[in-house]
Amino acid sequence: MSLKSFLAIPFAKRAVKSVRKWANKPLETQEKVFQNLVSEGCKTAFGKDHDFISINSYEDFKKRVPVNDYEGLRPYVDRIIKGEENVLWKGKPIYFAKTSGTTSGAKYIPITKESMPTHIKSARNALLFYINETKDASFVNGKMIFLQGSPVLENKNGIKLGRLSGIVAHYVPNYLLKNRLPSWETNCIEDWDTKVDKVVEETLPENMTVISGIPSWVQMYFEKLIEKTGKSISELFPNFNFFIYGGVNFEPYKNKFEALIGKKIDYIELYPASEGFIAFQDSQQDKGMLLQLDSGIFYEFIPATEFFDKNPTRIALKDVQLGVNYVIILNTTAGLWGYNIGDTVEFTSLKPFRIKVTGRIKHFISAFGEHVIGKEVEKALNDAIKGTGVNVSEFTVAPQVNPETGLPFHEWFIEFENEPDHLEELASKIDTSMQEQNIYYQDLIEGKVLRSLIIRKVKKGGFHEYMKSVGKFGGQNKIPQLSDNRKIANILERFLKE
Repeated sequence: MSLKSFLAIPFAKRAVKSVRKWANKPLETQEKVFQNLVSEGCKTAFGKDHDFISINSYEDFKKRVPVNDYEGLRPYVDRIIKGEENVLWKGKPIYFAKTSGTTSGAKYIPITKESMPTHIKSARNALLFYINETKDASFVNGKMIFLQGSPVLENKNGIKLGRLSGIVAHYVPNYLLKNRLPSWETNCIEDWDTKVDKVVEETLPENMTVISGIPSWVQMYFEKLIEKTGKSISELFPNFNFFIYGGVNFEPYKNKFEALIGKKIDYIELYPASEGFIAFQDSQQDKGMLLQLDSGIFYEFIPATEFFDKNPTRIALKDVQLGVNYVIILNTTAGLWGYNIGDTVEFTSLKPFRIKVTGRIKHFISAFGEHVIGKEVEKALNDAIKGTGVNVSEFTVAPQVNPETGLPFHEWFIEFENEPDHLEELASKIDTSMQEQNIYYQDLIEGKVLRSLIIRKVKKGGFHEYMKSVGKFGGQNKIPQLSDNRKIANILERFLKE
């Protein structure tokens, strides 16, 4: 055992103890965050516009602060971009995290000197919880990689601008700098194909122990390694024992990953967003991710079934329930107020508060009143392929409202690694699971409004070609698992298997 790994174990124990102090006092912790946010918010333009000085309770806050998306806060962000101070938060942000928006074009999410450390601390704590639970810190002696965006930052009127993953790359602790891959030069490569080829070249001779990134892009990296060497990932990197991911449900990828790796490994799920680091998996034994209550974020929740109502229920942590699909709303030390990041979550535990991401509030199918959400399609696919040897590389679902013949249906575009022998049998299994999960879908099938779903086989590499064709080819971009329209489906039809 090296000195570094030896010291990591007591360090992890102390970090876990510190986190459990606030995790065991969740409501008091959130109230403290709330009071601090309102107090600081009083000094801002947003706070003055929304009468923060009169806020004495959460009920007062709800009356004054509407639920916003980026468009709702954009006038304030535009003022910051022009150089104004004390707009959404005191002073000026130190960064803008650049993300892509659907209606706004590029979005510029502020990151402040108060919010930036919480991104780093939460990511670090995820690793420390793993060390504390397994009592194994040997991975710190090897090389670690995160497939991320370029760390090259632009300048937006005195504020640095870049992808969140590129910003975070500037905060790798000194004690891990020697362990980090790829090199800075490789990380700066913009073209994703070129970048992954270079990553393969740099990592191939190394003792890789930690690999992380969005599953679909890490899968591409694994496949290039195997194509180059003819060996499994576990043969190439025998000390690689856990994978860190975030942003998508991993279950549909799990069979494929374990086939590529050649052995079972551990997984750590993270829930980072440009708007804040929301949760991380704190145990290999328990489902869900520990909600970060002490990270300068005050959380609110709206039942997803009510979100588009005129006056939806809007609650704080004390009133949440297990098994309810909520839209998560953030108020942060970066000056985001009543901010809807677009994600839906479900609580898996209330002691402590753990969540899982269930999808996107805008990513659903209800073309016929079925209200199908991401969690349901992901579970249906996973149920259908479990124990079959079928591996899925990527998939998405869209409604087919006007078929050439017959009743409308849900159209599943699936890129298989190992195809099923009987596609209709797989489709039937998926459809059965969908009906068991969603009574509206079942009623529509039984009422002959819809027919059973149909699977379209996307050729190998087809989803990557699709992402290139729409200008979103890269490690931080994800395919929506479902949509209420055919914008994605119509383009994917070009990449079907003949």
